[in-house]
Amino acid sequence: MVPSLRRFTWKLLLASAGWFLIPLAVPPVLAQGSAEVPVCTDCHDVDPAAFETTVHGAAGLGCVDCHAGAAESHEDKGVAPVDCASCHQDVTDELATSPHGGPAFVKISGKPVCQTCHGPVHKLVGRDDPASSIHPTHLTETCAQCHASPAIAQATGVHLIQPIEAYKKSVHARAVQAGKRAATCADCHGAHGILPAADARSQVNRRQVPDTCGVCHAEIDKAFQASVHGKAAAHGTTQAPVCTDCHGEHRVLAVKDPGSPVFASNLPTMTCGRCHGDVRVTEKFGLPGDVVSSFEDSFHGLSSRAGSRTVANCASCHGVHLILPSSDPRSAVHKANLAKTCGTCHPGIGTRFAIGPVHVLDTEEKHAAVFWIRRLYLWLIWGVIGGMVVHNLLDLRRKVLSPLQRPMIPRAKRPMRMSRGFRLAHGLMMVSFIVLAYSGFALAWPEAWWAAPLVQWEDQTALRGLIHRIAAVVMLVSLGVHVLHLIIDRRARACIRKMLPTFEDWHEFRERMRWYLGLRKDMPLSGPLGYPEKAEYLALIWGLVVMAVTGFLLWFENVTLAWAPKWVADVATTIHFYEAVLASLAILVWHFYFVIFDPLVYPMDTAWLTGKEAPGRMLERKETTVE
Repeated sequence: MVPSLRRFTWKLLLASAGWFLIPLAVPPVLAQGSAEVPVCTDCHDVDPAAFETTVHGAAGLGCVDCHAGAAESHEDKGVAPVDCASCHQDVTDELATSPHGGPAFVKISGKPVCQTCHGPVHKLVGRDDPASSIHPTHLTETCAQCHASPAIAQATGVHLIQPIEAYKKSVHARAVQAGKRAATCADCHGAHGILPAADARSQVNRRQVPDTCGVCHAEIDKAFQASVHGKAAAHGTTQAPVCTDCHGEHRVLAVKDPGSPVFASNLPTMTCGRCHGDVRVTEKFGLPGDVVSSFEDSFHGLSSRAGSRTVANCASCHGVHLILPSSDPRSAVHKANLAKTCGTCHPGIGTRFAIGPVHVLDTEEKHAAVFWIRRLYLWLIWGVIGGMVVHNLLDLRRKVLSPLQRPMIPRAKRPMRMSRGFRLAHGLMMVSFIVLAYSGFALAWPEAWWAAPLVQWEDQTALRGLIHRIAAVVMLVSLGVHVLHLIIDRRARACIRKMLPTFEDWHEFRERMRWYLGLRKDMPLSGPLGYPEKAEYLALIWGLVVMAVTGFLLWFENVTLAWAPKWVADVATTIHFYEAVLASLAILVWHFYFVIFDPLVYPMDTAWLTGKEAPGRMLERKETTVE
């Protein structure tokens, strides 16, 4: 062969081989289409190497697989929008049923539907890739593009306030951020076929919520479905609670979180009380209407209202998810199981006597003992305290209008009124009574502003109860000091003997009334101990006995409940409370008047400090010594 012909032949062969090797030198994703079309990256800023790492690139898809018609020239007429349905028909069909698949969504978001959630087409990575916008750790921010926007919420008529922020505080979101498997937006609402909660097909529709939550909480869902609430919800009762009614929707917090609706002290009012304290619900379904109010007034309820985490609440007795009616033999509050349930905290209860009614209101006549004792005390309080008020107003008026001048007598020349033993017992009694009244009423009214200094410690320790019991011991010590003083001091015994009522007291009271009403000109004189002192001393002894007996029954409640019927503890509670009210009002109205506001001793009778008789009080005495 001629050398020139040989060279021409080799050049032709090399040129032909070059045309066949060009497709191998260019990445296949960018080289598809006719040979006349330029390489896509000549015009479009797409990184071929980066695209290879995406789900589409790894699957071997090229530009024209998504951009149909790009193989032809598109400088003038452009390219049709990417149709994801060509590969994902099932997903797009499902999306079409959702509000997210409508034309309004694209108008609001400003981006194609798929890209709004999945991100740019050329950067799509798998859901399990931490870089994916639908990875569990990023899904919240993806949904927040729309659901955290007030403008979009207003435009769409969605009025749910800050669901994303609420979810971020939940136990689910915290677990997801910690790298654990927990519920995300898509787990509860679905991924593509997201429907409004009002739609019966929605995963967050009331009737579907238990099954949705049951995907992760299977055992709890099984128990709930067997409960009285679960059965009612399954039958379509809209008032029956489901998971979200008790735990919340987006801001689901841990049981031990004080902000959770199912936190121990929140259960009675925020959760269970929302239905069982609603007269519309209780009347509609024939439920007892007093269970919440009776619980709140009980020892358990008062402690719970103050924030106690350990005291029994609704779930402690009725259960958490498997809540059954009391008529069901499996129920924890069935009469056959009640002793075991209550015995969890109170060993021995119900072993000797039937437990009886648990939710007891002292205003209900069906609980006869509690009802009548309360009524008796109310009559007593109104009668006794009302009589004291009238008596003291008459006394104040008469002494203000009378020309009584208090004598100026040096302390050394005043007669002894209270010996050291009496003053010691009185001092202990005074301090303990004030502490008892404050801590006791803080137990009864935990929400009061003046109870806050004690209640703020309730979630750590039962400080109110502790202080109340210590003060009770101090009061009993004061009684012991008083008794010991009487034993060792003959003059003290003689003084106390004068505390016994006599007909002279009736005569003194009658003459006082005549003086108050202007039927007598001069003020009647009394002995060293008049009827005001005697009435107060005898009431003190009576009150001490009553408060000590009922207080010990309540202090050692397990012994009381093990050896006596439950109604005994209920009666003790009623007596203890109303006796405390009566005693406190008597001190304020009767005692404080005679030792502080009585014009003869104002601003204070200092006998409890010095032991000496007040000069003004000597004007009322026939004799001043108490010996």
